[in-house]
Amino acid sequence: MSLQDFVAMPKFAEYKERFKDHYKLERRPDGVILAQTHTLGDSVQLSVQNHRSLGMLFKAIGADPENEIMIFGGTGKDFMMNADPEGFKLEQENLPYWAYEYAYKDGRINVSSLINDLEIPTIGILNGSGFHSEICLMCDITLMAEDAVIYDLHYDIGSVPGDGIHSCFEELLGVKRAAYALLTGEAIDAKTALAYGMVNEILPKDKLIERAYKIADHIMTQPRITRRLTTQIIRRPWRQRISDDLDGGFGIQMFGHLAKDKAVHSRNHIADCGAYVKKGKKNNFD
Repeated sequence: MSLQDFVAMPKFAEYKERFKDHYKLERRPDGVILAQTHTLGDSVQLSVQNHRSLGMLFKAIGADPENEIMIFGGTGKDFMMNADPEGFKLEQENLPYWAYEYAYKDGRINVSSLINDLEIPTIGILNGSGFHSEICLMCDITLMAEDAVIYDLHYDIGSVPGDGIHSCFEELLGVKRAAYALLTGEAIDAKTALAYGMVNEILPKDKLIERAYKIADHIMTQPRITRRLTTQIIRRPWRQRISDDLDGGFGIQMFGHLAKDKAVHSRNHIADCGAYVKKGKKNNFD
């Protein structure tokens, strides 16, 4: 008998409770876990607090051997189209500290954890329009609501798009399309996203979770080791992309923030920039 026991693994009931203010978590008996990000039960509003929670969630899900497939998406009518009114107060009060803690460290962990800490198949659900769509787009399979729009707002709020969205867009869109999307704030509707190869299927919003579970059922037909080792194969391009340019992109973005000595994030910045999407415009300048 060994002199030491295994370190206790995280239990679903424990982290479901721990993350309840940020994510609605459900898990079927077969280990298919559904994680839906939210703010007060409705569409998530970006903040320093929920930004940090994402990597923590992925690490917890990845560390639990009872999880077999993760379905990840949003709650409410959109994926992320607004910011918490006080969500960046900490950044504004101490920009040098939070530029590292929130933007550089947490941001890198969020993206890398999705690719490296989850050794199970992942299905992303874009339930509506929004920014930071890379979290769903970088899942192994991505479903998108037929009325949703993908766009990146970094450039139009005076920020460098180097926090993972650049890695995502360049991998999925190629250099030219990614450059256009990042410099112009291009609004990419669901049909275009499907044609570009950003997502796998587009469906009515109320059919997304049902379809995700159906895909999960198919994935679950094969043995556990086959499922997990297959993720090692299909994630290789993402791992290479992240290894090559994620840290550098974040570093450049943070230099841009600190060089201006001004916090970039704010509720008004994000809301104003998202308004053109709601009006059906193709770009923020059109």
